[in-house]
Amino acid sequence: MSAPSAALAGLGRYGLGTAPLAGLFEPVDEAQAEETLAAAWDAGIRYFDTAPHYGTGLAEERLGRFLRGLPGGPAQAFVSTKVGRVLVPGEGDEDGFPGRTGYVRVRDYSRDGVLRSLDDSLARTGLDRFDLVFIHDPDDHWTQAAGEAYPALAELRDQGVIGAIGAGMNQAEMLTRFVRETDVDAVLVAGRYTLLDRSAAAELLPECERRGVAVIAGGVFNSGILAGGTTYDYGAAPSDVVDRARELERTCAAHGVPLPAAALLFPHRHPAVANVLIGARSAKEIVEDLRLAATDVPGALWEELHAG
Repeated sequence: MSAPSAALAGLGRYGLGTAPLAGLFEPVDEAQAEETLAAAWDAGIRYFDTAPHYGTGLAEERLGRFLRGLPGGPAQAFVSTKVGRVLVPGEGDEDGFPGRTGYVRVRDYSRDGVLRSLDDSLARTGLDRFDLVFIHDPDDHWTQAAGEAYPALAELRDQGVIGAIGAGMNQAEMLTRFVRETDVDAVLVAGRYTLLDRSAAAELLPECERRGVAVIAGGVFNSGILAGGTTYDYGAAPSDVVDRARELERTCAAHGVPLPAAALLFPHRHPAVANVLIGARSAKEIVEDLRLAATDVPGALWEELHAG
């Protein structure tokens, strides 16, 4: 088994995903976004993940302003962004981020698209470099993503312009292919290694463990259903998913553990998982999530959940 890249040493156990701070599903104002980032920082979180896709650049802008305003500056933080969507002037492309106008997303996994995307992200954030860059959601673009985006990022990594390379998706199958066919340092797998969906455990996580590729687990609440909500994978949860979530809730309650606590801690049970991304839209959510992450979960509950 290979060890994860030393370039990823700054990840820490938990990170903050910034999509909610760009108004995913409902707007978040500037003050609330800053308070959330400050709460994460005060709680010891140093890894922040962002992307041009999140609010057509709004998440990058807000994160950059916060980090540049820190007494010690942004160098204390570990920041990842993504390539694959280039922003161009236009209207009518909210795509889950209501209220953000002025730009539209254009899929582009070409070398030129990657370089333009990174230049634009650096300008929006005001940062000098990114510690980690993900190829973002290339589900229908494998040939260009693997053949152009990855080599472009590998060259930048070799030059020290970026720290590490990854791929970030809502599926495990293509991420496994990236791990096997390229030299990525990390994968961000959203919603596919949770109490409800463990599909990443079949091939992706074992492959990452063998090759020393760090796994960052996102979407651990499956869009909210595992945190008391009614949404699953960015939409209304089907009745069978609701029933499974309520059964998980009863199982956890029988051991005195809140379901969201088990959901946050579950991914860390696998040795390939280096970090769990928390998606929060308020300082209160940050404080509550990290309180839950400190829950002492009895071994009997883990045994029951793994057996289920």
